[in-house]
Amino acid sequence: MKHIAVMSGKGGVGKSYVASGLAIGLHRMGLRVGVLDADITGASIPHVLGVARGARVNPDGRMAVGRSRGGIAVVSMSLLMPADDKAIIWRGPLISRAITQLHDDTDWEDTEVMVIDMPPGTSDAALTVLQSIVPDAAVAVSTPQDLVTTVASRSHDMALQVGVPLLGFVENMAYLECPHCGERVELFGASRAEQLAECGAPVLAQLPLVPGHAALADAGRLEDAQLPAFEALAAEVWKQLP
Repeated sequence: MKHIAVMSGKGGVGKSYVASGLAIGLHRMGLRVGVLDADITGASIPHVLGVARGARVNPDGRMAVGRSRGGIAVVSMSLLMPADDKAIIWRGPLISRAITQLHDDTDWEDTEVMVIDMPPGTSDAALTVLQSIVPDAAVAVSTPQDLVTTVASRSHDMALQVGVPLLGFVENMAYLECPHCGERVELFGASRAEQLAECGAPVLAQLPLVPGHAALADAGRLEDAQLPAFEALAAEVWKQLP
């Protein structure tokens, strides 16, 4: 099984949205895809992909995956919680242990490629994923703001230090396309693609801000969306996987 980590230097850049879209893109390529929601305290993958809450156990007593409507396997701590608005107030070591158990103790069935929605930042939880699970490659998510671009470079530095190949950056919310005239509006400023590329990894995709996608994600139906940018990203990531 191949493992692809989707990481970010900070929260709020749409990392979980990108992880979900990448998983959908890989699934549309005909691959058997799983998503590990390793963002324990900010888990949102089941909500975006419409996976019903509840613990699942296979006949052998191992944790079983939930499934999106399209068949993507999902494992998340939020599936074990009574509601999405219930906080998980755990210290770092317990969070790290939970991430490892969700990965190691789950029967991932026939999954060929796993997308890991990483904890944001470069703290011990993110380090647990990179050192314990050891992804085959990583993708870092950023937005056009200068501060976020600077912080995103830390993801690259972290991946280098632990020996996980960073395939490149995804610049999320890069622009909004006017539905009336088609003009591109850069809501968060001009693209920082060149600045990101100076970090030593290419920009794999510049994703638009699409209000309709946000609505579908809120309804747990992101798989129903037309996602050509994610399909292109998935093809590029799969091609570059070591």
